Amino acid sequence: MKEFALQLYDATQEQRITGVTAFIGEDASGNFGICANHARFMTTLVFGLARFRQGEGDWQYLALPGAVLYFNNNELTLSTRRFMVDTDLDRISSLLEQQFIAEEEDLRATKTSLQKMEQAMLTRLRALKWEMI
Repeated sequence: MKEFALQLYDATQEQRITGVTAFIGEDASGNFGICANHARFMTTLVFGLARFRQGEGDWQYLALPGAVLYFNNNELTLSTRRFMVDTDLDRISSLLEQQFIAEEEDLRATKTSLQKMEQAMLTRLRALKWEMI
């Protein structure tokens, strides 16, 4: 069985996995698969789960909040903010859900903070306008 290497990069870690025989991911157009010796290929993965197999072993799941995928010279490279690898689908699905909820809460807090800064800036601009009159 033909194999390729999977190189994972995120903000804090990197991991190289050899002996990969298949990868299944999802981009904006839907699900797709990559096997050894695939043509050069680049896409962006959506938030969710991808999976890969080493040899004829069990599928391993890869949770990520989107990623840039590049396949060239029999090496698949994924660059993302964060990734998790696990063989247990239920466990990694739960971790992904927790990550999604945490990111939504962070986004909501950031939006609230930006709105407060915008209001403070508008208040200050109004005050400056009145000082100039």
